[in-house]
Amino acid sequence: MGDTTSAGVQIHHTGDTPRRSPLARIGGFLAARREVLRDYFSAVSGAGGRLIFSLAYFVALANTLSISEFGMFATASAAGVMLSRILAFGFISALYRTATIRPNLIGTFTAGFLVLGALSLPLLAAASYAVYLLFFADAVPLKVFAAIVFAEALLWRPVEVALIVNNGLGKFGRAALLTILATALRAVAAVLFTLASEHSIWVWSWFYIGANLASLLIAYGVFYPRQRLRLRMELYLRRIADSLYVAGAEVLFYLQMEFDKLLVLALGGPHLAGIYAIIMRLVDLTAIPIRTFSMMLVQRMMRAPELLSRLAVKCGIEGGVFAVSTLALVALGVVLHFFPNALGHNVAEAAPLVMLALCVPGLRNLVEYQAELLFARGQTLVRAVNLGVLAGLKAALLAYVLGAFADTANLVLSLNGVFLLLYLASTVLTYSAMRRPAKAI
Repeated sequence: MGDTTSAGVQIHHTGDTPRRSPLARIGGFLAARREVLRDYFSAVSGAGGRLIFSLAYFVALANTLSISEFGMFATASAAGVMLSRILAFGFISALYRTATIRPNLIGTFTAGFLVLGALSLPLLAAASYAVYLLFFADAVPLKVFAAIVFAEALLWRPVEVALIVNNGLGKFGRAALLTILATALRAVAAVLFTLASEHSIWVWSWFYIGANLASLLIAYGVFYPRQRLRLRMELYLRRIADSLYVAGAEVLFYLQMEFDKLLVLALGGPHLAGIYAIIMRLVDLTAIPIRTFSMMLVQRMMRAPELLSRLAVKCGIEGGVFAVSTLALVALGVVLHFFPNALGHNVAEAAPLVMLALCVPGLRNLVEYQAELLFARGQTLVRAVNLGVLAGLKAALLAYVLGAFADTANLVLSLNGVFLLLYLASTVLTYSAMRRPAKAI
């Protein structure tokens, strides 16, 4: 017999739950995740815009500077990105967690970031000079290196802070728009540089500073959340140890990611560094959409550390990251095979080598993704140790490869083996660490 509702309508039970069609099930799945999908596509729009303008920026710059000077700039820029992680002793990580979990304290933690940023400047200057003496003294003028590090560490890194805070707040559309504007400004600077009367790395460094300064003014004038700045030293002191772990891990992470460029410049000279930088810049472009996915996964894991408890989920995500990265490089390689001058005459010199690095983007992006998993779980000290191990392993492998292969083609081909070994080492270190409980935030 059926039940009767309060409206007097009788409901008859048949004993079987009606089966929904596959389309209905897909519709239900998407409807239940509408907000997540909206956030992802908002964030991905920023990645797409960044990809377009990054490509324009790369093409303009790589074909205006000589290959040697492009190698100098790309390597100095990579060093600047690494050194910029010293700024504020890694306190940016505390600001990100605050924006994600306790957004009412953004003003308080922004004040802490400013104070610690000022205190970190002497260490940043000393570390920059040490890196210059170690890797750049024979290849890049000191004033050029200093200008590029200034642009990366004191202008661009604070722009990244504004992006990080907006992403932490879930304002992915605003972060995407800022990303597009900032990358577009760099592209405009590169195009204006092509019209300049002199095309030297020193002249370009001033265009680069101008683009990053404009991005900084827009980021804090328009996009940064408005909250009163309040100093609360007791809050900062409780988090300074974790921030230092993050700063160390970030320096080691970028050393591990960019050490190849430094080593190629030091051992192979500016021209080989330029060819290598062109190839790796094309590889970097494949990582832009992957980083959007990783950022959103990290946010979810901060709130639910058990998210990757199932082996099938871990394997599925890693397989997807590798497949997307590899297909992106294949597409680029096919274009350059049939149209080697599509990205300009300087890039055409490196075009035949692109497909030789077929597995590098996927393996490199997976190492980066695995490092972010430990950050999401609050395992910052373990992350720093792991990245130190990977940086040392990469240095040893690259030193061997550079000594073993005299021609560029075999050198690029051997990178697949180098990054495979790095990925396997990263996998063992990361998932061993993830067996331990996540750190409470």
